[in-house]
Amino acid sequence: MGIIPKIIPNWHPILVHFTVALYVISTLLFILGHLAGKDEWAQKFTNAAYLNLWLGALITLLTVAAGFYAYNTVAHDEPSHLAMTNHKNWALATASFFWIVALWSIFKYRAGKQVGLLFIVAMLFGTGLVGTTGFKGGEVVYRFGLGVMSLPKVDSHHHHSEEWW
Repeated sequence: MGIIPKIIPNWHPILVHFTVALYVISTLLFILGHLAGKDEWAQKFTNAAYLNLWLGALITLLTVAAGFYAYNTVAHDEPSHLAMTNHKNWALATASFFWIVALWSIFKYRAGKQVGLLFIVAMLFGTGLVGTTGFKGGEVVYRFGLGVMSLPKVDSHHHHSEEWW
């Protein structure tokens, strides 16, 4: 299998960054498309937004599968289990929300309808869900140390600002 599986015991940390980036970029592109009005750039932004949203929805399938694998294989204690479960619940709600929005967008696209303000608000809400879910995932790693191969031993080593230069 090579070195990568030894360093990265599961693929969730890699895949989740694609999910986050695609959804956030999609939201920004939908906003730009809406603000551009009837300009030719409006359609370009909107088409790119659709593509990012749909790719995000597809890769989220892999992200969720890898997340379940991590949830069931990473060594943990009771407090970190509660944090993982909280992150998992937020992630499933967020993924479900975006899958519904992606389906909604497919119907809009196939009907040739422009996205309206309600759709953009939904995307902004979803982006807020992504941020909250990501924060909770970060807590699992950085507060509880899950998914890392080892934590450094705390010693008296301190960096001083002049050492940086």
